[in-house]
Amino acid sequence: QLEESGGGSVQAGGSLKLSCAASGVFVTTHTMGWFRQAPGKEREFVAAISWTGRDTYYADSVTGRFALSKDIIKNTLYLEMNGLKPEDTAVYYCAAAGNFYTTVGVRTTLLYTTWGQGTQVTVSS
Repeated sequence: QLEESGGGSVQAGGSLKLSCAASGVFVTTHTMGWFRQAPGKEREFVAAISWTGRDTYYADSVTGRFALSKDIIKNTLYLEMNGLKPEDTAVYYCAAAGNFYTTVGVRTTLLYTTWGQGTQVTVSS
């Protein structure tokens, strides 16, 4: 089970930090990712981190603005978002890979089998 929090409404240029508390799946054994879905659009990859934490992956649109981290004691994934833009407005979903120790397909939804309910992020201009 994954539970996101931290969404909200901010003005362009602002910051938010999303959290994803995991249970039944561990951030130390599974690749974890964030996806987002804007109204009328398909769900798209935002960022992911390998089970070791050594490898991180970002969509081109967020590189340099968003940063992933995780707390292995709390079994929680974080997404720090800075320099937010109106085009970042979406529902953000946390996801966990279906298998241990793999990053194959990390930028696609196919890798992930556990999803959170999502948290809304709204950025106004």
